[in-house]
Amino acid sequence: MRAILVANPKGGSGKTTLAVTLAGALAAAGQNVRLLDMDKQQSASTWLSQRATGLPPIWPFEQTQGTTGKEGWLIIDSPAGLHGKNLERALKLVERVVVPIAPSMFDIEASRSFLTALQAEKAIRKERAFIGMVGMRVAPRTRAAAILESFLLENNLPVLAHLQDTQAYINAAFEGKSVFDLPARLTEREREQWQPLLTWLTATQ
Repeated sequence: MRAILVANPKGGSGKTTLAVTLAGALAAAGQNVRLLDMDKQQSASTWLSQRATGLPPIWPFEQTQGTTGKEGWLIIDSPAGLHGKNLERALKLVERVVVPIAPSMFDIEASRSFLTALQAEKAIRKERAFIGMVGMRVAPRTRAAAILESFLLENNLPVLAHLQDTQAYINAAFEGKSVFDLPARLTEREREQWQPLLTWLTATQ
């Protein structure tokens, strides 16, 4: 089972939106997908409980379950403030870490020490897991996007995708859907913004 950790220490950074949309994208592509909600607010679990049976299935995953021998994908929506031993244990399970970050001073400063600690983790240093950054609620080719790019390049972490803040994500979430469950003609822009990230996630290192 290929596991992906969605992590950022700051609440409201877009972790759950990123995690459920990623799960929806992989499920829509015919993949076997499981979703683990580690956040105490359980927003991803609530989203999953609203998901209709006719949609591409996404299965809940409990922390007591193992991944050995299972095929498909495990998407982990982590809690705010993930660090120390908990971060170290999580990194042992995954091959990709996706870090959502918004282009604001508060989000950038809150993420600075986390990214430093993340890059110092053994799993990252030994290249057993890889970090990918996603700009949340940001339009490309704007001053905010440029500031975010500059900050991340200082840490050798280029932004894989810029996901703009659109009603499509909000409307889809009410029904346990992702933008990949909505008609393609209505979500063409959102799907295009996801392609570089999905290509990186599904590539074999």
